[in-house]
Amino acid sequence: MERIYLEAIGIWILFVFVAILNGSIRQFLILPKTTELTAHQISCFTGISLFFIIMYLWLKYTDASYTGYNLIVVGLSFLFATILFEFIFGHFVMGHNWAKLLHDYNFFQGRLWSLVLIWTTIGPFVVSKYIIGKI
Repeated sequence: MERIYLEAIGIWILFVFVAILNGSIRQFLILPKTTELTAHQISCFTGISLFFIIMYLWLKYTDASYTGYNLIVVGLSFLFATILFEFIFGHFVMGHNWAKLLHDYNFFQGRLWSLVLIWTTIGPFVVSKYIIGKI
């Protein structure tokens, strides 16, 4: 397995911990001061920002060589792993029903979770190509 893919597994695990921290901040610091929808929206943008920082540091300072194709594969892997984790962990561990799990996907009701998923998918390629200029 290429080094970039092994590193990506570690980065995705880091994303999980950062997402849990971000969710805790939303729950305990933001939600008491705003509505649930506003807390969700703020949390989505802070999550995207934190994921950007992680991607930037990873791709800027990694010794692994990678191509645009590698980064597209990594981004798609992040997407599938995140959705799979969200539904398996959310349903079977946290006990949430399917309707609750799907609720954050309704963009037309102001739910911005889809933007987080889009960013985790395209982020590695965008950061490397347009921010770092490495590919």
